[in-house]
Amino acid sequence: MPKVAVVTDSNSGITVEEGKKIGVAVVPMPILINGKIYYEGLDLTQEQFYKEQLAGADMATSQPAPGDVLSVWDQVLEHYDQLVYIPMSAGLSASCATAQMLAENYGGRVQVADNRRISVTQHHAVLDALALVEQGLDAAQIRAILEEQGDDSCIYISVDTLKYLRKGGRVTGVEAIAGTMLNIKPVMEIRGEKLTAIGKVRGMRAARKLMLQKVRADIQGRLKHLWDTGHLVVKMAYSQVSDALREEWRAEVHAAFPEMERIEGEPLTLSIACHTGPGALGVGTVRI
Repeated sequence: MPKVAVVTDSNSGITVEEGKKIGVAVVPMPILINGKIYYEGLDLTQEQFYKEQLAGADMATSQPAPGDVLSVWDQVLEHYDQLVYIPMSAGLSASCATAQMLAENYGGRVQVADNRRISVTQHHAVLDALALVEQGLDAAQIRAILEEQGDDSCIYISVDTLKYLRKGGRVTGVEAIAGTMLNIKPVMEIRGEKLTAIGKVRGMRAARKLMLQKVRADIQGRLKHLWDTGHLVVKMAYSQVSDALREEWRAEVHAAFPEMERIEGEPLTLSIACHTGPGALGVGTVRI
């Protein structure tokens, strides 16, 4: 039975240090701030990121340099026979396609799984992979399962301001100005290989209600078989919100899904926060 390692990138919400604690190697994602490259979880914390963002810094995301990815892989393969690499969704970044190309030179020892996830749902894919390693599966088998189960999740996000969606080109200047004046809040879905706007409502309270309705529709529809058999959990997400707002959102999600004993939550990763800005709220489901 081959000795298999799990590797991911920091879009999973797992930092390099956190990865060491659970036995996962992590490729930190580069974030460009005013033209300088920082690495999520290494020399850039959530607090530092939002401080720069609120100060008006010019920010952009980038895929990891091939050499950085190869360095992590090579270090891992000094101690393991194989590894499965779980990057962010191929539909949201070229980093997955780049990794798949790099893996061709490893003779099958590196398996790149595109399970079409990011942030909270990608984090769970990493935990799934660790469990599959414990079951004795090899890297190719784990990759196949992760890709097969990639759509067994959903996540909906709404933003407090259109400012950062405008900076990232997701909305036009006219839309941003009009939306701000009318207190319009877009609701976006991240599922599969797409970030899709699925609604626009007046005010964050209405946005929160719509997100919960969308999750309920998913668990009563395409994910019903998982929900009914206890293989699905609801989770919340957020970006730089007050403790009071975070707990208010947690209570609202729990009230919408009383079947859940407790609603866990995680901060959105910085690649998403570049586009949402602070004050974003999210909710979704992941397979367990």
